[in-house]
Amino acid sequence: MTTETAQWRDYLALTKPNVVVLLMVTAVAGMFLATDPPGMVPMSTFIPAFVGLSLAMMASAAINQIMDQKIDAIMKRTEKRPLVAGRLSPRAAVIFAVALAVASMVMLYFLVNPLTAWLTLFGFVGYAFVYTLYLKRATPQNIVIGGLAGAIPPLLGWASVTNSLDPYAWLLVLIIFVWTPPHFWALAIHRADEYAKADVPMLPVTHGIPFTRESVLYYTILLFICSLLPYLTGMSGLIYLVTAVVLGVIFLVHAVRLRFSSDPKLPMKTFGYSIVYLFVLFTGLLVDHYLPLHPLNG
Repeated sequence: MTTETAQWRDYLALTKPNVVVLLMVTAVAGMFLATDPPGMVPMSTFIPAFVGLSLAMMASAAINQIMDQKIDAIMKRTEKRPLVAGRLSPRAAVIFAVALAVASMVMLYFLVNPLTAWLTLFGFVGYAFVYTLYLKRATPQNIVIGGLAGAIPPLLGWASVTNSLDPYAWLLVLIIFVWTPPHFWALAIHRADEYAKADVPMLPVTHGIPFTRESVLYYTILLFICSLLPYLTGMSGLIYLVTAVVLGVIFLVHAVRLRFSSDPKLPMKTFGYSIVYLFVLFTGLLVDHYLPLHPLNG
């Protein structure tokens, strides 16, 4: 591998591509769910929206790593990140992140619509600065409060197509907002000792692992209820309902086992399933949207 290739791999790692892919799945879902009647998103909108939103999420992730270098150096999960390992300089990372953010805002503002650009800027500031710089270090409810910034990708996708803030788009935001705590707290349980060492007030550190296990269960129950709202409000049909119920029951089984079992493998199993849950749930929304069983299709 050449030096140039290795360096670009480090720049890519700086953007947390796995996280960006998951968020962009929800953003793209928002784009296509916004079509009424169900149809294709015009390429003249889809391409700049897709690229612009991707760049913004990549920039947010890069800023997060820039600000979290000291924490990342302490935690085993993050100790090999490019900045911590010294493969990238902070100056190069800042320039890279700023370039991504500026390119994103310009593309979204001029090639999509100003509403999407301003909403994206809100999400960028909320995650990269409010959550990372303040909430993460200030309160055990950091992931709950800061979760709004990470939950807005489907709203951004929807706004890029309709230039509006549709209630259904906010419903998708609500689902991700409620999904975030059980998703992240499962990981936090597994990494509780490392968060304590890094002096990050995650819920397992401040309130204990048993309390966090209970919280995961309660939020999973709330998530199950919220996941039914697209069907109950007429946004989606039977295909989505079956998908949401099956996925929700499996998630509840994970949460119940996590609550009542001391198996050390359960936190990461729950964390891993939560990612599958969100991906398949939004896929179910899309499948339902384009098949005749959807109520809007008659």
